[in-house]
Amino acid sequence: MIARLPSLNGLRAFEAAARHMSFTAAAAELNVTQTAISHLIRRLEHEVGLKLFKRESRHLSLTAEGRDYLPQVRNAFQDLRLATDRLMRRDHERVLTISTLASLAAMWLLPRMASFQTKHKDIEVRITTSMELVDFRDGEIDAAIRYGRGHWPAVQADWLMADELFPVCSPSLLKGKNALRRPEDLARHTLLHTSAYGEDWRQWLTAAGLPIDPVSRPGLTFDLTLMTIQAAIDGLGVAIGRTTYVEADIAKGRLVVPFKMSLPTDAGFYLVYPSDRAMARKLVAFREWLIAAAHRR
Repeated sequence: MIARLPSLNGLRAFEAAARHMSFTAAAAELNVTQTAISHLIRRLEHEVGLKLFKRESRHLSLTAEGRDYLPQVRNAFQDLRLATDRLMRRDHERVLTISTLASLAAMWLLPRMASFQTKHKDIEVRITTSMELVDFRDGEIDAAIRYGRGHWPAVQADWLMADELFPVCSPSLLKGKNALRRPEDLARHTLLHTSAYGEDWRQWLTAAGLPIDPVSRPGLTFDLTLMTIQAAIDGLGVAIGRTTYVEADIAKGRLVVPFKMSLPTDAGFYLVYPSDRAMARKLVAFREWLIAAAHRR
């Protein structure tokens, strides 16, 4: 005869109460009342036909039978947790979640993703966008594409690509009496700004040997680069282009570069991820593909 297993809820109550040596703490952990914990343990004791706890007015302790039973119950729950974790990791191994900037995702990453999907049909890529730094400790994000100098604590950072700064505009602004012909002509045009890159215009004008007066004039400011670039495409003004964000629109003729001078940036894009996940198959595949894609620019 195989002994009938006791109630799983009773075993959970017993394990939690024995670990805390308190019905009150066990109730808080399992989100039930203290009365419910007491009832579940009494039912368990009835099912196994043995007393598991000694109940005194201000003190709770295990009986000899309870002390013998606890390690096996605790190990059983640990085995269940490990088995469940392994089961869920099967799905995690095929789902890759990447965090990046919205503009980079829309203007650079997404147009290239088809080649990764073709090569790795078994990996489902999920892309989330945020301006905030990712906290990898919760395990929801596998890797992030960040802009900076590559110095972030407790993560590994792989260099992807750098940008250059230069003005861009609609081809229409190169025509007519107010046509852009020289950098000095910027004084007659609206400057388009992205709030995250608030110093781009000032740096370029300074490097070009021009006064920074146009920066102080009213213009248009957007919180996303993709909106700034779209405003330039629509002829609303002149934007500072960053190579990553404008190269496709320049190639298709939607934007033009009115002046020859460009300014290298002192930062760039990196793929960032926790060191302890560096060898995960899905991340290795994405990292190799992404670095190759960035180097093909």
